[in-house]
Amino acid sequence: MKIAVLIKQVPDSDDVRMDPETGTMVREGMGAIVNPLDLNALQAALDLRSAAGGEVTVITMGPPRAHEALRECLSMGADKGVLLTDRAFAGSDTWATAKVLAAAVKKAGPFDLVLAGEKATDGETGQVGPETAALLGMPFSTYVSALSLAGGGVEVARTVEEGIQRQYLPFPCLLTVLHALNEPSMPTLAGKKRARRTEIPLEGIASIGLSPEETGLGGSATRVVKISYPTISRTTEMFDEKRIDEGIERLVAVLRDMAVI
Repeated sequence: MKIAVLIKQVPDSDDVRMDPETGTMVREGMGAIVNPLDLNALQAALDLRSAAGGEVTVITMGPPRAHEALRECLSMGADKGVLLTDRAFAGSDTWATAKVLAAAVKKAGPFDLVLAGEKATDGETGQVGPETAALLGMPFSTYVSALSLAGGGVEVARTVEEGIQRQYLPFPCLLTVLHALNEPSMPTLAGKKRARRTEIPLEGIASIGLSPEETGLGGSATRVVKISYPTISRTTEMFDEKRIDEGIERLVAVLRDMAVI
């Protein structure tokens, strides 16, 4: 079976900065890692390949440095990598990003299964996977915490607020996965050597058949109109040993007001 895994290179930091003019994230000068949930998606693809044979292709959209994320995935066992990089993609919201990814999947495919992490740590929207599935015309499932091959498709368990939901999806389909699905393996020395030798093709806006109006800021319906940074303020009440009983009463009152006790 042929499996595509959609990954994203995200900042390796909680100190995320935003450009107040464009409303987009400033990525220059920040360390980067593969989005953790995307590694769970990759591990699921590798496990399915071990069980049923086939090929795993990893696809990402980002600046040229995103090839580092693809090489990490190749060192873990992926067969191929595709880097979607073009200045026309800069500033894409989730919908514009999904357009690029869907076009790339169509060009590199057909695929039986497309996998992705449930969400990215730098956006937390969980929208790109379902939007990509919609553009591809594929059935999809989110919050996947278990999956297995079944006939001409997959059976999945979804962990949602109400409990566990079970679904069957025929191929081709798209799944977004949770941490609970598996434990990603570590890259091997042989895998790292192979990753360095593997050629990673670069795809731009022209090669995947999109126009500048469909991607980047111009193709994004979402607009960040205001950026606010949280402020943390604390007030302290001090009680010495002569007022310890008063302090305990005050603490109990505050906890009751907060419905803690």
